[in-house]
Amino acid sequence: MIRAENVFKTFGVQQVLKGINFTFEAGKNNLIIGRSGAGKTVLLKILVGLQTPTTGHVFYDDVNFTALDKAGMRAIRMKIGMLFQGSALFDSLTVEENIRFPLDMFTNKTYKEKLERVNYCLERVNLAGNNKKYPSELSGGMQKRVGIARAIVLEPQYLFCDEPNSGLDPKTSILIDELISSITHENNITTIINTHDMNSVMEIGENICFLHEGRLEWSGHKDQVLGSENENLQSFIFASPFLQRLRKAALK
Repeated sequence: MIRAENVFKTFGVQQVLKGINFTFEAGKNNLIIGRSGAGKTVLLKILVGLQTPTTGHVFYDDVNFTALDKAGMRAIRMKIGMLFQGSALFDSLTVEENIRFPLDMFTNKTYKEKLERVNYCLERVNLAGNNKKYPSELSGGMQKRVGIARAIVLEPQYLFCDEPNSGLDPKTSILIDELISSITHENNITTIINTHDMNSVMEIGENICFLHEGRLEWSGHKDQVLGSENENLQSFIFASPFLQRLRKAALK
């Protein structure tokens, strides 16, 4: 569980986050949604410690993450997996080497133990046997799956995904959503997903945090989205004509 407690963030005279209070629950797909400029990325960076709040706190379970020294933060970060927007794979490394990289950096495992873990993660993301390929030889969806494998190789308690479906076609996006969701539930991970993808919201949004102009305006489950009376959320969710028709049908 991760909890943001009265989090404010100001850059100069610009107040980007305005008193965010929200609990990201373990074993669930926690989604941060909102328009560009709403504060989603800043909140995500604060949660992982890449930025510090101007005021407020972030708790990992009962530990005040924002009050820790460098050693304390490092101990928490060892439990975090990150899936970056562009996959962020090393072009010069093979798939196996990319996934093994966190194991090389942070563990004393033998090469055999590392390889066993790499192969398990490759099987988990349905990419068994692709060890020696390079990122340039993979499709965008396959690169995302390698990114997921690398994110879970250290068996994290917390998984952060920044726009995991960016640049993917709808079918591949659904597969990535399903993969992240199943890994979350199987391992009781606190997964936090920053996304614009409304398909993700409607398919896997178990605990949704909607930001508007730096404020938390609505929170709830995917099943509550269509019936929400929050005007800003409606404007965001039902921007497309298709979703507008879907909402009208749901309210009949």
